[in-house]
Amino acid sequence: MDLRKLKTLIDLVQQSGIAELEITEGEEKVRISRGFPAGMAQAGSSHTVYVGAPPTGALLQPDAAGQASGAPAEPAQPAEPQGHVLKSPMVGTFYRASAPEAQAFVDIGDSVKSGDTVCIIEAMKLMNEIEADVDGVIKEILVDNGQPVEYGQPLLVIG
Repeated sequence: MDLRKLKTLIDLVQQSGIAELEITEGEEKVRISRGFPAGMAQAGSSHTVYVGAPPTGALLQPDAAGQASGAPAEPAQPAEPQGHVLKSPMVGTFYRASAPEAQAFVDIGDSVKSGDTVCIIEAMKLMNEIEADVDGVIKEILVDNGQPVEYGQPLLVIG
């Protein structure tokens, strides 16, 4: 594969919100992945490019316990929110309102019923209304307006 084309693909992955891109041209196959895969002890295939590798640029070798030595400590996971967590059904961009100047569908403290629209996720230029799947009160909004979201990512907590 042409190096200029590969560089362009790497730049596109870095600028977009996608986590991984895989392209097949004939018998050539290239996979570009954001970040350094967890638990990777050796280099991937010669056709795998990892964008955003650790600052040292060196590959991490596993220690006796099988953990990658020299890896930064994982940040403490926040406590699981209390209540029902509404998760994203798709990859896209999270919006709290139907337009930039419009009022948000829901705010913290608002009551919602199952089927009420609580946000929009834009995916491939399509606006998908996301509905509450339980009755309750919005306890927490876990994503900022305009931020990219992944499939299964928690969006809201309904109590």
